[in-house]
Amino acid sequence: MLPFGFAGVLLLLIVLCTIVWAIDKYLLRPRRSSDTAPPWWVEYPVSFLPVILVVFVLRSFLVEPFKIPSGSMIPTLLIGDYILVNKFTYGIRLPVINSKIIPLGDPKRGDVMVFRYPENPSIDYIKRVVGTPGDTVEYRNKRLTINGKLIEVETEPDYSYLEHGLNFITTKRYREKFDGDAHSTIVNLDAPTLQLAGVHQFAHRDNCEYNEDGFVCKVPPGHYFMMGDNRDSSSDSRYWGFVPDENIVGKAFLIWMNFGQLGRVGTAID
Repeated sequence: MLPFGFAGVLLLLIVLCTIVWAIDKYLLRPRRSSDTAPPWWVEYPVSFLPVILVVFVLRSFLVEPFKIPSGSMIPTLLIGDYILVNKFTYGIRLPVINSKIIPLGDPKRGDVMVFRYPENPSIDYIKRVVGTPGDTVEYRNKRLTINGKLIEVETEPDYSYLEHGLNFITTKRYREKFDGDAHSTIVNLDAPTLQLAGVHQFAHRDNCEYNEDGFVCKVPPGHYFMMGDNRDSSSDSRYWGFVPDENIVGKAFLIWMNFGQLGRVGTAID
């Protein structure tokens, strides 16, 4: 993947088209007769420049679309969901370098957030915020505890789905409540609470303690602890660590398309 992603490609195209426009305006056009059409290598970049600019501004500062590639956020998000992400909820950031210039708010527990994967920032991940700076996050026996308080859950009907198109899995489904908001999570009681062999070495690793029963982590300043709603089928902060503020992309808020399940179109993301 390109190091700066699609935003970097758009920015490069804007620079190239602008150079072509300037060359034509100040060098070629004065020498060209009024009834002579510009060459194709001038006409195409100049014509596309306004469109590319609009797309760049929309994606960089307002709303960006993403496709869900995995089942780590089931049942909230399904494979094949196309979602919209609000780019300014957590502040205005300079495109490409992702540096915040105008703070507007901070992620809160329960938000579904898109971010750049800490181990490879060219990859976008989507998970739920369960720990904010200063929080102590603990997960044992399939139950989440924040700052010493066991998160309240309500049992919902079991949830079944196909994993990788081959395995039919039935899980327990719970309604989990964060600061007055609620969302659904699923757990596989046959799976271990934590795959210790899958825990990486990561920045601020000494803020966490792991054992066979689970883990406890203290979220460092300027970082967030993320978990998938599909608790036993999610690669998240339990395994690769905390998400720094500079990796934040935005808050997911709407499913705008799912070609396999049109009934999901227009669904708000809780």
